[in-house]
This record gives sequence, C-alpha cells and structure tokens, in this order.
Amino acid sequence: MSKTPDPNSTGASGSKSNREEATIKVPSKDPKKKDDKKDEDLSEEDLALKQQLELYVERVQDADAGLQKVALESMRQEIRTATSSMTSVPKPLKFLRPHYGTLKGNYEKMPDSDVKKLLADILSVLALTMSAEGERESLKYRLLGSQGDIGSWGHEYVRNLAGEISQEYGKRQSEEAPIDDLMELVQQIVAFHMKHNAEPEAVDLLMEVEDLDLLVEHVDSTNYKRTCSYLTSSAKYLPGPDDMLVLDIAYTIYMKFEEYPSALVTALYLDNTQYVKQVFTSCDDLLRKKQFCYILARHGQTFELDTEMCAEDEERERLQEIINNTKLSEGYLTLARDIEVMEAKTPEDIYKPHLLDGRASAGASVDSARQNLASTFVNAFVNAGFSQDKLMTVPSEASSGAASTSWLFKNKEHGKASAAASLGMILLWDVDSGLAQLDKYFHSTDTHVIAGALLGVGIVNCGIKNECDPALALLAEYIDKEDPSIRIGAIMGLGLAYAGSQNEQIRDKLTPILGDSKASLDVLAFTAISLGLVYVGSCNEEIAQAIIFALMERIESELGEPFARLLPLGLGLLYLGKQESVEATAEVSKTFNEKIRKHCDMTLLSCAYAGTGNVLKVQHFLGQCAQHFEKGETFQGPAVLGIAMVAMAEELGLEMAIRSLEHLLQYGEQNIRRAVPLALALLCISNPKVNVMDTLSRLSHDSDSEVAMAAIVSLGLIGAGTNNARIAGMLRNLSSYYYKEANLLFCVRIAQGLVHLGKGLLTLSPYHSEHFLLSPTALAGLVTLLYACLDMKAIVLGKYHYILYFLTLAMQPRMLLTVDENLKPLSVPVRVGQAVDVVGQAGRPKTITGFQTHSTPVLLAAGDRAELATEKYTPLSPILEGFVILKENPDYRDDQ
Repeated sequence: MSKTPDPNSTGASGSKSNREEATIKVPSKDPKKKDDKKDEDLSEEDLALKQQLELYVERVQDADAGLQKVALESMRQEIRTATSSMTSVPKPLKFLRPHYGTLKGNYEKMPDSDVKKLLADILSVLALTMSAEGERESLKYRLLGSQGDIGSWGHEYVRNLAGEISQEYGKRQSEEAPIDDLMELVQQIVAFHMKHNAEPEAVDLLMEVEDLDLLVEHVDSTNYKRTCSYLTSSAKYLPGPDDMLVLDIAYTIYMKFEEYPSALVTALYLDNTQYVKQVFTSCDDLLRKKQFCYILARHGQTFELDTEMCAEDEERERLQEIINNTKLSEGYLTLARDIEVMEAKTPEDIYKPHLLDGRASAGASVDSARQNLASTFVNAFVNAGFSQDKLMTVPSEASSGAASTSWLFKNKEHGKASAAASLGMILLWDVDSGLAQLDKYFHSTDTHVIAGALLGVGIVNCGIKNECDPALALLAEYIDKEDPSIRIGAIMGLGLAYAGSQNEQIRDKLTPILGDSKASLDVLAFTAISLGLVYVGSCNEEIAQAIIFALMERIESELGEPFARLLPLGLGLLYLGKQESVEATAEVSKTFNEKIRKHCDMTLLSCAYAGTGNVLKVQHFLGQCAQHFEKGETFQGPAVLGIAMVAMAEELGLEMAIRSLEHLLQYGEQNIRRAVPLALALLCISNPKVNVMDTLSRLSHDSDSEVAMAAIVSLGLIGAGTNNARIAGMLRNLSSYYYKEANLLFCVRIAQGLVHLGKGLLTLSPYHSEHFLLSPTALAGLVTLLYACLDMKAIVLGKYHYILYFLTLAMQPRMLLTVDENLKPLSVPVRVGQAVDVVGQAGRPKTITGFQTHSTPVLLAAGDRAELATEKYTPLSPILEGFVILKENPDYRDDQ
C-alpha cells in the first residue's frame, strides 16, 4: 500500500478479510467434501488401511460377540505393528481418532466379557492422543482392561501412563482411597523402564508414588550405576527428608552390588557412622579397605577402627594411620617434587615489584611492621606445607638459627604471634619436624612468641590425627595462663588440631572457660569457636548450653563488640548442616538481648542449612536483607553469608545466588554491601569465575573502604591456590593504587599470598569427591574467617590477624596421586579435562571434555575430572582424586 493516506484503505482491507473468512468457512459446513479431498491425498496403502479400520469399527458395534472379538484383535494387531517416526502420530491412531467417541459409547453398552476388556485396552491406547487434558482416560481404561504386557504398546504409551499414575496417586492420597491396583501397574512400568535403559523415568515414577524401595529389586549389574548416579544427583533438588531417603536407597543398591567406595561416599554424605562401619565389615579385601581409609582421611572424618572392621592388629594399625592422614605431607611433597616447585619463594617473588611503576617503591615508607606482618602471611601461605622457606626455616649450615629469630623480631608485639605460628604453616602436616622446629619458641620470654608457637602446634597438627596426641599434651597446660594472648594461642591451636574429632578431653578443658565471668570477651569468642570446630555438626547439647549461658551472662555493653558476634558462630558450628536439629537452640536464642538476638538467629540458620541448597532458606535470608534500617544492623551480614552457605550446594542454585547478590549490591544498605563480596568468595572459593572476578574487581575500588577491603580479600579467596594470572595482575595494580593506605595494602598482600597458596598446589574448596561431599571442618574454617571479615577493622586488621590461620582447616592438595598396592607412588598416564555432567544421558557418554594426557601425580583445577588413560591398572575408587590405589589389571595384554 502507498504511504499516502487512502480513504478507502480500511474498507478495502475489511472486505478482504471478510472474503477470506468466507472461503475458510465453506469446508467446515460440508465435511463430506473435506473428507473426500483428504482421502485423495492419501496413498493407496493408507486409504486401504483407513477403510479397513473403519470396517473394524463398524464390526465392533455388531451384535455378534465373535465378530467383535475378531475385529478388535485385528485392530490391536494394526496398532501394535504400526511403527512411526518420532515426529508423527502412528497411522492407525490417526485414522481411529474420529471414532474414539463411538467406541467409548459402545464400550459403555457392552456386557462384561473378555471382548469388553480387549476394547478397553484399545481405548486406553487411543486415549493417548484423544483424551481431554486431566481426564486420565488412558489409565482408567488400562485398569479396566485385560492387564496384558504393558510394553507391547510402545514406550510413549508407558510414559503417558506413568504421568497419569502420579496424578491419580496424588488424588487418591488426598481422598485416602486404596492404591493397590495402581501399585501393580507401577511394578510393571518400573520393570519395563529398567529393562529399556530408562532408569531416570523409573526413579521419577517411584518418587511420585513414594515407594522407592521397589527400585532395589529391579536394578541389576548393568544399570545400577546409572540408577544410583541419578538418585544421588537428584537428592540435591529434593526437599528433606526425601533427599536422605533417596540416598539411603542409593546406599542400599551400592552395597547390594558391592560397589563399596561409592557406598562409603554416600554414607559420608548421609553422615551415618553405622553405614560407614557396615562398608568396612562387608568388604574383606584389605587393599580396598585402604582405599576407604584414604576417602575418610580426605573427608576429615575422625574414625576409630575396631576389631570387627579389621581383625588383624597390625593391619588395623596401618589402616588407622591412613585415616589419621599421617602420609599427607609425604604425598604432597611427592607432588611438589614432580612438578618441580620445591624451591622456596619469598614474598618479593609474589609481589613482583619490578612489574610496577616507580610508585610502589615509595610504599616502603609505610608502617614497616605492618608490611613485615603482611610478608609473614604471604610467606606462610605460599610455602605452606613445603617445610622450607627463606624467612622462618633456616638452612642447616647457618649458625644457631639467627635468621629465623631475626625475621621473627621484625614484627612488633602481636605480629610476633603470627610470625611464630607461620612456621607451623610452612611445616604443615609434618608433625615430627614441625614440633621439633617450633620447640625453640617455647623457651622465649615474650608472651606473643609463645602464643604464636602454641598456635603453630595446632596448625602443624591440623587434619592429622596422632595416637599420642602431642598437641593436647603441649597446649593443655597453657589454656589457663593469665596472659590472654597465650590463652587464645592455646585455645585456637586446640581447635585447629582437633577439628571434627569430638574429643571429650578438650570439651572438659574448654567448657569451664565459657562459664568464667573474669575471662575477657576475645578469649570467650575463641573458646566458643574452638569448641564449635572440635564438635562441628555434632549437635552437642552440653556445649550449646555453655555458649548460650556465656551469651546471656555478658553485660549489654559487651554484646555490641565485634567479638560477641563470634560466640553465636561457635554455637552455629555445632549444628553445621544439621537442618532441623537447630530449632530448639534457635528458639532459645530468641530470648537473648535484642542487640544480638537477630544476629544469633541468622547465624544459627545459615550454619544449620549450610550446603543443603534449601531454596526456602535462601528466600528467607533474601527477605531479611531487603529490610532497610535507620542505624546499621549487624544481623544482615550473616544473612548475606547465609545465602552463599546454603546455595553453594549445587551449580544451579549457585548461579542464581550470584545474581541475587548482584541485586543486593545495588539496593542494599552499606552493611549488606560489605558482606556481599565475602558471600561471592564463598560461592566461588578457589574457583575464579570471570563474572565474579569482574564484580569483585569493581568493588575493590569502592568508595567505602570496608567494601573495598572485603572485595580484595575475596579476590584472594576465589583465586586461592590457582595462581590465576588475571587476579594476580589485578592485585599488583591494586598494590600500587593503595600504596599509601596501610590497611588496604595489607589486604592486597594477604590476597596475593592466597592466590599463590602452596605455590598453586592447594585448594580451599570444602567440596571434594567430584563436588559431592562437603567437608564440615573445611567449611567451618572458611565460615569462621568470613565472619571475622564482616568486621575487618576490629579483628583482621586489629591484633587478631592470626584468625587468618583458620583457613588451614580448608587447605587440601588439589592433586591426584596414584599409588601401587604397597602405597608407593606410581606414575601412570591420566586424562584430565573439564568434567561433564552425564547423569541420565543415554548410552556411554564421555565424562570429560577437552582433556590433556599427563602422568600422575597431576593437579586438578575446580571442575576438572581425571580418568586413567591406560588399561594396565584398575583404580580402586571410582572417583580419581587425592590418593587412589591402583591394582594391576589381570586381563591386560600388552600389544607389543
């Protein structure tokens, strides 16, 4: 049409549309014509089939039962033999559509007989395409029909029935009607699905009708792995208590097929000690038991073997040694030698001042004790576990340890505590030489040095259990000293050394401090946290009571202090990941002083639901963050961290949480903005995602210095142990940007140390075993540090910088070290690539993509997975992470 306005235009288009309508309406008035036209389009075969079927329909209406039966059987034959492409409806169903109503009417009139059942079967299949939404006619006629083999009508029919069953089941449950006939059908459908590689559909149906126990009898050796992988991965998306039920079934199936390592991992996820014992008692193979011990050690589980689990004393001791993690240091150093990074690094190697312009050198004038303290931490983080460095440990030819003490005294007062403790970090996991080298500090006259040495003992023993409990023996006598810094050193040392062990001696030693009205608030806070770590996730009533009383007895003025906020965290750690168990304590916390009441409530909830992915709790925390207050409220910080703690469980929730946190940055008050970077750090710990890196980089130049500090430390945490070049570059630029601001520069240095943690061999991620298991002690260590960072100035930048050492709990080598049957390192080729989620996929898809082949030991980045590239050995654990024992494959033939 032309652009000039045409007066007739509306009329013209109107008449045109009327004309169209008229042409459209004609055929519908005269169906005969339309049918004839359609018949002409059909090929001869189709036409014959259509007429044939119409004949059958007429015969079914015949009075003679014999004729009816023949007609129905022929109709059934046609429907069953009709194969169709996936995109179109099978021809017989298509041609029978117009007659669905006729057949239904006819069915109602027929007397009960076999013929009537035959017709019901056919109606049930026709209902696939014909029945109205929500009528469930397919199921109705199936139940009235002849109950023959269900699979003979094809997959689509079975799937449709399964859907209708779950609706019907829901309806009958609400009416409390019997469901026996449905369950018989469910049995048939599950058997059919399991035979035809549709395990996820069988599982879904059984979940809908709440009868997963049926699954156990239907799995066989060909499909149990796929079934269990679907069960375990769906558990994360189910509401409690269903998630535990599903894992219970997975455990039962694994045990049935003697897939013990997977059963053990599932038992650990369920946190069920009985199940763990059962795995040990059911398996007789000593080598496999050794592999179980490695899995337990990696999880940080304190576990005592008894005679049932392993009868031979000598063997039991060997197994117990593996659980106690005594070989961790050795394995880690094997990895370091193999990658050739044994040489000690200095803080200067990390800062790379030569890459910056002249400004950085001017930074040397800033508070040098502060700079030295930062270097102490950087040195400790970078050389963690390597047993040698250039500042604290001295080569043997040097005389009388002058250098190490000289660096120690380049730190002022409380800085010396962190410096002495840093020796423990450098000798991480190497208990014997660690205690020997720390010994000299115990003879010092300086209380800070002694405090640091006590903490160092805790750090060296972190994650390593020992029969003779050296840490307890050394630290116990210092707990009740006058000097608060010595007390804190000893208390925190015990917390690190015995995290997760539920050691009663420690409870008896530390609980009285909580009741001591003379003890200072910082001592109390560290006591509560250490008890929380030792009894992490145990729901121990006695300790919970002690912390609650300590909180109630403190005077109001003290409850506003930063340290008062760490007491509820100690309480929360007792319930870490234990969901409903926290409710009684949460009720009690509502009676606290209003200064700390909400803070305590948020802390308890976020700890109790940590790692569960519970959507309702995330919504609850978001609701708390949406409130705006006149004066800054402290409880919103823990609520923001709570979002991350709950949502870190699975990838989907994690991405959504990152987006929600972006919104909080835009709309939230200042105290919320300070917590957001820390929440992002927890979500992406040791896994630098580009979008999060950019957000943190933006926040690191924020006008509010607290937000900037949190963002800088968080950059270090997301890059922890990755040597990520981009983050390292960002931090170098920040160090020249903030060269005049001592506090911010200190944070930049800490972050630089973290990025190069263990020269890139360590990770802080609390998740392991292909992101399935969450180590409670590791998470507890991270959360404690993040809570302390909610108030940077008072704690981390004040005189309690050694709280950074709580990260030791989460440090683990990110390695795959394969060992032979004598537990000696064995180099084999492995493929390492990005893990692919293959749950519920058909066939045998590849589990990794973009892989490279290396020989072990190898490093695994976040989201990497390894698989053996040789068939000469078979691994004893399906998950190739940490220590994996390889057994020679008896069927292997060398082609040469």
